[in-house]
Amino acid sequence: MDSHAKIKRVLNMLLLLSGNRNYTITELAEKFNTSERTVQRYIASFKETGFVFAVSGGRYRIEKMDKAFRKISDLLHFSEEEAWLLTKAIHAVSDNNVLKENLEKKLYSLYNFDRVVDAVIKGKNSENVHALIHAIETKRQVLLRHYRSANSNLERDRLVEPFDFTTNYIAVWAFDPESRQNKQFKTARIDHVEILDKPFAYAGQHKKQPVDVFRISSHNQIPVSLLLNMRAYSLLIEEYPLAEPLCTKLPDNKWQFNGEVCGFEGVGRFVLGLMDEVKVLAPKGLKEYVDKKIRNKTV
Repeated sequence: MDSHAKIKRVLNMLLLLSGNRNYTITELAEKFNTSERTVQRYIASFKETGFVFAVSGGRYRIEKMDKAFRKISDLLHFSEEEAWLLTKAIHAVSDNNVLKENLEKKLYSLYNFDRVVDAVIKGKNSENVHALIHAIETKRQVLLRHYRSANSNLERDRLVEPFDFTTNYIAVWAFDPESRQNKQFKTARIDHVEILDKPFAYAGQHKKQPVDVFRISSHNQIPVSLLLNMRAYSLLIEEYPLAEPLCTKLPDNKWQFNGEVCGFEGVGRFVLGLMDEVKVLAPKGLKEYVDKKIRNKTV
């Protein structure tokens, strides 16, 4: 390994250890594809340089009250809150935007987004997201054990190749070899993630689908027009900020939303939640979708 690669690995390990999680020597060796002896040597060097380590049950992390940590922390990376807000803002940009891809690369080169997870989600779901991040970094297939599908109402294992996340890790983008399609899998519906010792076999086919302002993804582009009162407009832009530029102010505190959606599920849920405050102007298919949902609910 050349000197540049060694320096990069040392800095990445230093940043990782300054996060909220504790790591064993074995975990660090696997994560950085090196020997446990090398990791022990790095940790010894960090200690000699003045970093104070918190050790619990053979797990290490840098103590945040350490003066050396605070100085490097201010220079090298964002706080968890800053990184979370930046990640959230970047993921809100159109998926086909080249600027978004460049921003992601720059952010993740400065700040390992594995550390942002604990600021956003907790518990078992956090463990699953960490496992998916590791699979993405190492380009390995995974089994989503006991995945609960909302479409089929079935629970079964799914073999996939994960490659990205939606905002706040709500879902993971993955290629599904069974259907030969790229899909979103909700992280909350995964019992646990098993990382396989199998490299990606379909990397060239990994591609995210367009996502509308209501966070529904597909290749469909359906024009939708809604008439909203002030309260409905306020709730719309609070819950779906990307809808704001698609809204036009009308007289009498009315607003009109005109935009394209990838399906009726997302916009339909919004309309059904505010039936007395939103009127569907177009298309006819959305009106029929909403009417059908209302009839089925009253049966």
